[in-house]
Amino acid sequence: MTAARLRRLLTGAYLVLFFGYLFLPLGIMAAATFNSSRFPTVTPWMGFTLSWFQALWEDQRMWAALGTSLLVGAGVIVLAVPLGLAAALLLDRLHSRAKTFLYALMVSPLLTPGVIVGISTLVFWREWFGISGGLFLTVVAQSSFIAAYAMLLFSARLERFDPVLEEAALDLGATHGQVFRRITLPYLMPAILSASLLAFLQSFENYNTTLFVRGLDTTLTVYIATKVRTGLTPAVNALSLVLIALTILGAVAYEILRRREARRQAGPAEA
Repeated sequence: MTAARLRRLLTGAYLVLFFGYLFLPLGIMAAATFNSSRFPTVTPWMGFTLSWFQALWEDQRMWAALGTSLLVGAGVIVLAVPLGLAAALLLDRLHSRAKTFLYALMVSPLLTPGVIVGISTLVFWREWFGISGGLFLTVVAQSSFIAAYAMLLFSARLERFDPVLEEAALDLGATHGQVFRRITLPYLMPAILSASLLAFLQSFENYNTTLFVRGLDTTLTVYIATKVRTGLTPAVNALSLVLIALTILGAVAYEILRRREARRQAGPAEA
């Protein structure tokens, strides 16, 4: 056996193990959705059923928790993305020794455990403003570290930005507001969309921070964690399967639109 063939075999075996490690649990989870057993398992197989999708549809508490998660995610986008954009613009325009310190300060929430972020947010707002929990505090607590993710995305985008474009616009009489709206903001639009999606996903799956600041409101992750303690049913598997299907459909739709846009832009260039 040649060295090249051995390398190909090892690479193929690694890829099989890698993707199996990623997708085999999802496959088992999906299969458990169609098992008539009241426990989320594929062994023993009790028979094929679709009743867990009906149980999912009738679970009003779960739908309320999902609505809460969507509402919190939208609030995090509104708060975290502008904060991250402002931080990235500040660091990009700052040319002093304080830049390194400010950068470390702004990314420090990412290094702080979510439990600490949740407890500190709750204590601060309860002691100073009398707010002991709820949707508002959940959005604020999550945004305190999700804004750092957005800032990193914007900073990476600004690294490739040519400031000469802004200087030329200012020399031609444009105001700083016009320069931001007409030049900087359109350039950052792909990063804004990416940061919004990342902020929503980070908010949607967050548990550690949310648990301490949610008050009487229940997000989807907290609801599922509660179900794990009180008795998990395959209805949660059905929800996971629906979310996976929506994610795949969204990815396919995005890829189709991306390729269509690439062909549209390539047409005039070839002409």
